[in-house]
This record gives sequence, structure tokens and C-alpha cells, in this order.
Amino acid sequence: MKNRSFVFPTVVLLWLIFIFASPEKQKATWKGTIEEIDGVTVVKNPKQPMFGSDVFLIKEELSIGEEGKGEEYFFADARDIAVDKEGNIYILDSDEALIKVFDTGGNYVKGIGKKGQGPGEMSRPSSIQITPADEIAVNDSAARKIHFFDLEGNFLHAVSQLNMSFFTDPKIDGRGYITASYMIMDKEVTYVLKTFDRQLQESFPIFSVVVLKYPKINPFYPRCFWDLVEEDKIIWGFSEKYELSIIDSAGKTVKKITKEYDPIKITEEEKESLIKERFGGRENIGPQVKLIWDDFHNPFIYICVDDEGRIFTRTYEKEPESGEYYFDIFDGDGEYMAKIPLKSRPYVIKKGKLFTIEENKEGYQLMKRYGITWKI
Repeated sequence: MKNRSFVFPTVVLLWLIFIFASPEKQKATWKGTIEEIDGVTVVKNPKQPMFGSDVFLIKEELSIGEEGKGEEYFFADARDIAVDKEGNIYILDSDEALIKVFDTGGNYVKGIGKKGQGPGEMSRPSSIQITPADEIAVNDSAARKIHFFDLEGNFLHAVSQLNMSFFTDPKIDGRGYITASYMIMDKEVTYVLKTFDRQLQESFPIFSVVVLKYPKINPFYPRCFWDLVEEDKIIWGFSEKYELSIIDSAGKTVKKITKEYDPIKITEEEKESLIKERFGGRENIGPQVKLIWDDFHNPFIYICVDDEGRIFTRTYEKEPESGEYYFDIFDGDGEYMAKIPLKSRPYVIKKGKLFTIEENKEGYQLMKRYGITWKI
């Protein structure tokens, strides 16, 4: 009897702790529509998401770059992050032309690559990916190459970008095919998004547009963003309008995702800040240059897909108190789930972890990993 009287209240206590400590689940109410138009599934989302912002909670787990450790823990110019299947973290330092590898506990493991022009050496790399074939692919548009390493850090090979200028953010799918953008520089600047084979020979075009007509310059010109989704599909969007397109491995559009939104006005303070950032001040703008300003920001400025197919887009809407930008989140079907404020854009969202690059008060870069809790 003594043992039974002890077990019963213990079980009840544990049950109560579970009930009150567990995140309360939210119920979904989506008010959009889905229809087929010319063989394409079109998902039309309203302004309001299914859930409140507290459906997505994050808690800091790890910070790399804090004072008190060796030089290998600091970054001159951290540009991108990749995470392998074991949770090891690969941080690309563009200034050092070096990949710094850390284990899941944030301990420095090794460096991969170095500055130079020889095999396995880099000039000013800008992005990194762990490919489906477990290779490290590093985009080095300054050297006009994509460098490939194995996970141990051994150099495998490089692919030439030929004469493509500003080759940006290559995404490599399970076939080894590469989706990336580049610029055609002439009297007009044309932005091109294409998918290439393993040797960077064109497989199929996706999108092209003239973005600049010199001497007229729109500092807030719309841009193209893309990422990979399941089954070697690509999601991409040109930020002139809130429309995301998903294409299959042959380049055929299979789905479009749209969303209603309230345009965010471009302020005079934002204009002056951009002029200072891009030109170093109005006095440095050439007399022949004519700046063309839009009245409103583009609806989004970033696309990221997590390992479960959820889509994150950064908007220009800010959380009033923190000043953090809102990210819209869509589920794998393209339905608008939530909008959440984040301090920095996510570089990787994988296995319930979110990885960002942030700056502390002293201006040092930090890689931060957050644990994610979904209340759905």
C-alpha cells in the first residue's frame, strides 16, 4: 500500500506537469483558395496566416564567435553556413577564403581551403552547400569557379563558370544539376536565372529580366531568389510581385503560390541609408547617374526552404517593438501558416534547428544556433 500511495500521486504530478508545460497546440484556419489553371496548381493566400506568431518559438542553443576562445573561433567575413547530416557546422569565411568546421557542441574541428589560385584554393568565396552527394560545394565567383571538397576537406574538382559575371548562389540538386543566376553586363544589365548540368552547360532557362538601364538606377530594384524543394524541384520568385513558382526537374511550372499583402512605403531615411551604403554619400553619385525610386518596397527579399518543405520569405514589415523583420512561413502545400519576427535571416533550417549569422554589440560576427518548437 505504501508503494501504491507513492506511485499514484507521482503519476498524477507528472501528468499535470506534461499538460501545463507542453506547448499549447493551435488550431488551423486557412482562408485561401486552390485552383488548377492551365495545368498549374495555384495557391492563393490571404493576408492573414493560419496561426499566430507564437506558433513558432526559438531558443538559443549555441553561439560561435564569442570572446575568450582562439582565433579559429572568430570570423573576418562570415558569409554562409552549411550543416551536414551529423549536425556539424561549416561556416564560410569569405575574407580568409576558408571553411571553418565545428562539431555539434561548437568546438573547432578543422579548416578547409585557403586563399590562392591553385587547386582547392579560393579567391573570395560567397556561398556554400552540402550537396545531396555529401560534397561541399563552394561558389567563388571572383575566381569564376565552383570548388568541390569531400566532407573530410579533400579537394575533389572545380567547375569553371566560363564568362558568366556575378554568378550567384548555386543550388545543386540530387542529380548534380546546378541552379544559379548571373548578370549580362552591357548598356543594360540583364539578370538571368538558369539550371545547368554538372559541367555548367545550360539545361534550361528559368527567368531573365533587365534590371538596370544605365544611367537610370533603381537602388531598390526587384531581385530573384530561389531554393531547392523535394524531388529536385526548384522554388523561385522575382520580388516585383508576391508570387513564388515551383518548377520540376525539367523546368515545367507545377505550382504557383501567391499572397495578398499591404505594401510597405520606402522612407526618406531608408533612401539616405542606402545611398550612404552603396555610394558613400550623395556627393559620390556621378552627375550622369539618375536615381529612380519606387514608392513601396518589394513584397519579399529572401526565400529559404527547411528540410520539411516549409517555405520562409523575409518581408519588409517590422515587428513594432523589436524592429525585427517579419518572415512569412508557408507549409509544404504553399498555404500561409504564420508570420514571425526574426533578428537575422536563417541560413539553414534543419532537424529542428535554425542557424543564423548575427553581430554582437562590438560588431563581431556570431554564428548562432536556435532550437525550434512548433505549436501545431
